[in-house]
Amino acid sequence: MERFIIEREIPGAGDLSPEQLADIAKASNAVVESLGRPYTWITSYVAGDKIYCVHEAESADVILEHARRGGFPADTVAVIANEIGPHTADLVGAH
Repeated sequence: MERFIIEREIPGAGDLSPEQLADIAKASNAVVESLGRPYTWITSYVAGDKIYCVHEAESADVILEHARRGGFPADTVAVIANEIGPHTADLVGAH
């Protein structure tokens, strides 16, 4: 499976209530269960008018099928090539 980042343009996303976010999560979970193939929703970040999601699936087509079935936008779907963080600095040039 590959890991993907999905950018979803949802006007007012940052103003969604906890109840609305819970409803979105329930809908996503139901779609994941119905796909009948390996799929993992890792996490999502809500910022401004967007939701950024990290999911694992066999292909971008499966990501798009999840979005279609759930009625979610999937404006950008990209394979995550690598992850970095503060700890990454210690890996380069270490002897």
